[in-house]
Amino acid sequence: MVTGASGKAGRAVVRDLLEHEHDVLAVDVVPAESPAAFLLADLTDFGQTVECLAGADAVVHLAAIPAPLIRTEETTFRTNTLSTYNVFEAARLLNLGRVVWASSETILGLPFEREQPAYAPIDEDHPAYPQSSYALSKVLSEELGRQLHRWTGTPYVALRFSNIMEPPDYERFPSYWDDPPVRRWNLWGYVDDRDVAQSCRLALEAAVGAEHFIVAAADTVMNRPSRDLMAEVYPSVPYQPTAGDFDTLLSIEKARRVLGYEPQWSWRDHIADA
Repeated sequence: MVTGASGKAGRAVVRDLLEHEHDVLAVDVVPAESPAAFLLADLTDFGQTVECLAGADAVVHLAAIPAPLIRTEETTFRTNTLSTYNVFEAARLLNLGRVVWASSETILGLPFEREQPAYAPIDEDHPAYPQSSYALSKVLSEELGRQLHRWTGTPYVALRFSNIMEPPDYERFPSYWDDPPVRRWNLWGYVDDRDVAQSCRLALEAAVGAEHFIVAAADTVMNRPSRDLMAEVYPSVPYQPTAGDFDTLLSIEKARRVLGYEPQWSWRDHIADA
């Protein structure tokens, strides 16, 4: 089952799982056309959540209010926390084999305005600096997954997605290039929706327990070397140079090592004058 199937990530995940011969039930509170069987449901209702998950082998839980600016801080926190609790608890009740779900890069401190990053590239050991109700909901949900894994042994895999992009979104990237502070809020990170889908599929198959992974593109949104961006915008932040000039500053080494994740898509494939 894929929750949030009408959203940007959900649409890509459903397509990818179908292409890899998975049977998929798409679930969302927003009606939409889907290549998979579709079920309209409100996951803040525990009964509906249990009914949706009944008969599933695993769930990819992507449903959430995606940012606090869309609703009030209270509504964002309540909706995201309750719906995730319901999915996790229903999975436990029904003995599902695995839960893969959308955590967020915002746990790490985004936007980096109140506090600077502790170091770069950021990895999974970076302190949690949640700055919003949205980020707080993800922190609590990661802990919930760890505790349910402790109780049941079921894998609860949290994917800390960077800013998710579809190919048309890349057209605005050149507008960032002359003003690096404009996109400093997440260290110039992003991830293609097709790589989001890849990471979800790999997380369904990997031998893991309660783990969390940063999932980002292999590069930044910028056409300038990452070391130059750090030197200009975050000169006091400890920076460990990487092999490539334009390597992401949101480290995906753990996802590479454990999941076998390797980004396949970049904005550079779509913008000729990169």
